[in-house]
Amino acid sequence: MSNNEIINKAKENMVKSEDSLKRDLSNIRAGRANASLLNRITVSYYGAPTPLNQLAAINVPEPRVLMIKPYDKGALGDIEKAILASDLGLNPANDGDIIRLVIPQLTGERRQELAKEVGKDAESAKIAVRNVRRDALEAIRKQQKNADISEDEMHDLENELQKVTDQAIKDVEEIAKLKEVEITEG
Repeated sequence: MSNNEIINKAKENMVKSEDSLKRDLSNIRAGRANASLLNRITVSYYGAPTPLNQLAAINVPEPRVLMIKPYDKGALGDIEKAILASDLGLNPANDGDIIRLVIPQLTGERRQELAKEVGKDAESAKIAVRNVRRDALEAIRKQQKNADISEDEMHDLENELQKVTDQAIKDVEEIAKLKEVEITEG
């Protein structure tokens, strides 16, 4: 593997860390209705665990309301049970055709707790990025021992890897900052 391939692989893995952070943060309820809140919910549909978004259309008719309209009305009860069993802490309102989920307004204290949680998730993502950098540096140093790479080339590669790392850390911080603003201003 060439040194450029090592840096490109590191860049790719750092982007995966950012994507993982985005996924984790999308599950944090910020006082606004967002269909991605229901992505993790699976419903026992005719005995088979099925993702909720495959069983129903999920709409956001109002800023704090999620509306779930099942393709099969017979699945309403199963969907309701799955929502109640989830860790969302929401009470579904079933009217026989659709299920409504009202997202409660967040208290100031709860907003602060969620902002801390965002900070912890961001720090975990930064650690993952730094681990990718460490692994890439080890791979580059292994290449240096096996091949004739001058100290200057080695230094240039380390600088390039550091620039990639700094950008990834900056991106992680930006993602976290946007989520914190969403939570605090929600």
